[in-house]
Amino acid sequence: MDFINNALYWLTTGMLVPVIVFLLFFFVRSLVLIGGFYGRYVARMKVNVKIRRSLDDMEVGHFLDTLGDYPADSPLVESLGRMSRFRSSAPALERTIGDYEIAAAKELGKSKLLVKLGPVLGLMGTLIPMGPALTGLSTGDVAAMAQNMTVAFATTVVGLVIGTVGFITLQVGQRWHADDMNILEYVASTLNVR
Repeated sequence: MDFINNALYWLTTGMLVPVIVFLLFFFVRSLVLIGGFYGRYVARMKVNVKIRRSLDDMEVGHFLDTLGDYPADSPLVESLGRMSRFRSSAPALERTIGDYEIAAAKELGKSKLLVKLGPVLGLMGTLIPMGPALTGLSTGDVAAMAQNMTVAFATTVVGLVIGTVGFITLQVGQRWHADDMNILEYVASTLNVR
């Protein structure tokens, strides 16, 4: 039985370094995600407000003719441009909406990954050093216990930060994509009526 306990102990303590490396990787990835998210927010506020005003003020066909006034790097504008090219084809309009949904799901997948893996890795990083910390406590090595507890608390905080960034970007991103889908479906249904 001691062999099994020792094997499990060495296996779990050996996982600490990979867990910390993954935590650092996903922390950097969450920083990159939040930076890109802010950039998309600024671009979105300019484009989507203008699109909504235009759709309120003019007929859909005329609005699609003015798409050259909008930045082409917006996924919504790109999808509206495809709709403009295939105005009379209902299957092409549906495919455009489907392609947008797939691209949106792929983009949201980055946030979903952080939401799930951040807390899991943080918890693993908390529990793994607790074994050596308790061993240090039992042998009277308070310095080793303090060092392991510091690692445990730090990995918890980093994991929660990763999960929080993922959760916030996921929630806002889902709202943005729902708003874009509303616009795309409105344009498609208006074009299908004709």
